[in-house]
Amino acid sequence: MFTSNPFAALSTSIAPAVMQAYVVVMILLVVAGTLFDVVHKGSAKYFFENWRKSKAKGAKQLGGGALVSVAMQTVAVDVLTSGEFCNARRRLAHLLTMYGFVLYVVATVMMVFAYPTPATPTPGLLSFVWWVGALMVCVGGYWFWFFIRVDVAAEGSSPLRVVRADLFILSLLASATLGMIWAVAGGGTGVLFGLYMLATTALFGGVPWSKFAHMFFKPAAAFEKRVSYANETRSNLPAPADKPELFGSARELPRNY
Repeated sequence: MFTSNPFAALSTSIAPAVMQAYVVVMILLVVAGTLFDVVHKGSAKYFFENWRKSKAKGAKQLGGGALVSVAMQTVAVDVLTSGEFCNARRRLAHLLTMYGFVLYVVATVMMVFAYPTPATPTPGLLSFVWWVGALMVCVGGYWFWFFIRVDVAAEGSSPLRVVRADLFILSLLASATLGMIWAVAGGGTGVLFGLYMLATTALFGGVPWSKFAHMFFKPAAAFEKRVSYANETRSNLPAPADKPELFGSARELPRNY
């Protein structure tokens, strides 16, 4: 089971070119949705205005080497290890979901394009990565949804309470969960496949209404914040997670539940 490619089995009912076209459309929807989100919310304008103010007001002018160093810190701390989360449980849940999502998506694309039929045997390791990615998404995502969310863990709200901002996590969980159930059932077309495609389409097509685009904005915001502290402008955002001394004695690290 963990070494099978459900998309190859699907090729007996649906031409591989159809699934490949679907993947391309989903990628285009993410790009278009992100651009719409940038324009609609003014995210890019806000970022560049803060960047300009930071450079103009900074007590220090950062050279190219310093900016590269700041960028490397941003990638290592804020992106790869989610250093902005001070709560260990939320950080671990986020990392499981994030890396699971990456493995799940990359493995899906590779299986659909490189190994679309039984005539092109899928490496067992690739199929295993797909399963591991989907399982990581489910472990991290369901852990967050039922036990770590602020409104559930701190405010006592029902874990079944849903708002529009939950579209990303819910559609991601639905896609990974239904994908695994569909694969266990042997792939092919049918109700399970239809539900899997519906959830996946909501995940990638719902970018303008979900938090999907945040994965692109957060690194930029983290970089701008680090630059503002490096040139002593002091951003209006909390200090970088690995520099708590910049908060001053009167402030505490933010609590991320």
